[in-house]
Amino acid sequence: MFAIKTTNLVKKYKNHLALKNINFEVKQGDFFALLWVNGAGKTTIIWILTDLVIKTEGKVDIFWIDIDTHFSEAKKLIWVVPQEFNLDIFSRVIDVLVTSAGYYGIEKKQALLRADEILEKLGLSDKKDVKIGQLSGWMKRRVMIARALMHSPKLLILDEPTAGIDINLRKSTYEFLLELNKDGMTILLTTHYLEEVEKLCNSLAVIKTWEIIINSSKKDFFAKMEHYKFEIELKKSLCVIDELNEYKHSFEENKLIIFIPKEKSLNEVFDILNKKNIEYMNVKNITNELEELFEQLSN
Repeated sequence: MFAIKTTNLVKKYKNHLALKNINFEVKQGDFFALLWVNGAGKTTIIWILTDLVIKTEGKVDIFWIDIDTHFSEAKKLIWVVPQEFNLDIFSRVIDVLVTSAGYYGIEKKQALLRADEILEKLGLSDKKDVKIGQLSGWMKRRVMIARALMHSPKLLILDEPTAGIDINLRKSTYEFLLELNKDGMTILLTTHYLEEVEKLCNSLAVIKTWEIIINSSKKDFFAKMEHYKFEIELKKSLCVIDELNEYKHSFEENKLIIFIPKEKSLNEVFDILNKKNIEYMNVKNITNELEELFEQLSN
């Protein structure tokens, strides 16, 4: 059974095409990533799924419910955590959660217990009586996730949920989301962090220029990579190292940009640099930049 199914989805704004024949399916219980190149329509898809934007053509089903005819039923099953903060800065954290639960008919006593449980898992128990405006950015984002979970939706849509969260806090957020998914919640995640795809998701779709160009399992997606791209900062500028000619590479000021085939190791490059007494200071793996990876996979 699927949680989301789009069929030939099209969205046009006067003379502007925002989506073109978008077809993808998210299975119930899946952790699905929606990736994009240059803002190629992922927000429009989310808005259509939640009935904030009217599609031009096509069909959308949420758990077999046609959103054109029965969106009120589908709405009870989903919640979106948007990229932008949309919390009342003058309200206490606990009031935001209890009020949200009330919209779904959950009594206050039950909502308070549910809120305590969720806040504890998100590391916000000591903030429940704090006003939203006094919270840091990452805390506000976690409150938005907590609010989304108050009515136990079957489908959770997360639009870049870890934006602005440092790497250590991301880890605990990942663990919490994986626990939700393990318990049966379907999650649709939009992100530009490949780390999130690797750590969290099972399958994905990639959008470029209004169309889906890749729709596959995570395993197949990363298996298609032909090489890894690295940026090595050198102590001084160079323009040529003959021994590196077997690799595709270039020099940009004091940086060596080099492509390492999957079957080879970066250690071989380090051996060459060491033998030539070329000092290097920093190494950055930039394969994980989406533009670079998409260019590789979509050619």
